[in-house]
Amino acid sequence: MTASTASRANFKNYILVTLTYWGFTITDGALRLIVLLYFNNIGYTPIQIASLFLFYEVFGVVTNFLGGWIGSQLGLKVTLYTGIGLQIFSLVLLSFLNPAWAQWLAVLYVMVAQAFSGIAKDLTKMSTKSAIRLVVPQDAHSALFKWVAILTGSKNALKGVGFFVGSALLGLFGFVSSLWIMAGGLFLLLFTGLFLPKGMGKIKAKVKFNQLFSKSREINILSAARFFLFGSRDVWFVVGLPVFLSSVLGWSFSQVGGFLACWVIGYGIVQSLAPTLIRRFGSGQPPRSKTVQFWTSLLVVVPAAIATALQLNVPANVAIVVGLMIFGVVFAFNSAVHSYLVLAFTDDDKVALNVGFYYMANSGGRLAGTVLSGLVYQFYGLVGCLWVSTVLVLAAAVITRKLPDPQPSKDIAWNAGGGE
Repeated sequence: MTASTASRANFKNYILVTLTYWGFTITDGALRLIVLLYFNNIGYTPIQIASLFLFYEVFGVVTNFLGGWIGSQLGLKVTLYTGIGLQIFSLVLLSFLNPAWAQWLAVLYVMVAQAFSGIAKDLTKMSTKSAIRLVVPQDAHSALFKWVAILTGSKNALKGVGFFVGSALLGLFGFVSSLWIMAGGLFLLLFTGLFLPKGMGKIKAKVKFNQLFSKSREINILSAARFFLFGSRDVWFVVGLPVFLSSVLGWSFSQVGGFLACWVIGYGIVQSLAPTLIRRFGSGQPPRSKTVQFWTSLLVVVPAAIATALQLNVPANVAIVVGLMIFGVVFAFNSAVHSYLVLAFTDDDKVALNVGFYYMANSGGRLAGTVLSGLVYQFYGLVGCLWVSTVLVLAAAVITRKLPDPQPSKDIAWNAGGGE
């Protein structure tokens, strides 16, 4: 195969993987808003709403742990489209929820359906990000810059679009019809798998169970920081913020969904621009350990400032909108640098295993943040959630102090964009 033929094949594979991930991302964001707004509207408490997402996050942790191993043994194509299929199953299963059931049974049923969605989400994410690492040539610095930045930035922007789509579908078509519409759209995406090569990301060597735990000190440190970083976001974002906007400020479904959509879209745009901005206004070199230490330390100030503003009776609309815009910008830079470093610290033959391990920590942070979001909001409101967020970011900042610089030979993935 000539170089030009291989390049065209890689580009085609990149497009197919990206389109599939885009479609999944929209439904994932939409489903979260549909479940949250629907159950808040029928009177569920913040703790009960948080419990609906508990299995989603728990099984995300398990999936990231085992998903990298499965992908390395069966190939990333298998894990990618298994994720799409499980999301379809989750949507259909959730559509059969009976409002007449006892509340405990309804909660359990939704938790089980969300478990399949959590598996689907992390199988798809792990597969896509590992696949992109493989289809971009090692020496194509500029290509990697464009391809990965487009994937990660657009993914997060489309998750925001998903929030808006979910709230709009719920308002226009109701709970059940919204789920079936999304399941039908995902079913069409399954056919893109016919055009991807078999065995992508598969390794010949058998991987022992104890090899699933990363032996790289750098990956372990970065994963620990990732746990606290994403816990700091979800402790206010998952339950506290949307419930506050809906119940306290009286915002409509469309207003809540629109605001969250704009926040995540803006977050995605900043992620896609972060590599360029850091290179232009920094040293011009790929991120080092000091880069992530700076951005994590800066993030500590933001939730603390928002909480203080609310306690000083600054109008909530102003404090939240302005404060969370700043949080989104700083968090996006953190996530961009994190996602570069996990690739810079990873060898090709371990990419699925290390990315899976890293995003297991990501899911663990989301799990902790989800549980704390409902629990803390129930007793201490949004201000309490923001102070807990501050503590979690501070923990991430302390951990990153132990992170070394990537080896010069590993600086092949700069501009790896996004994260979650």
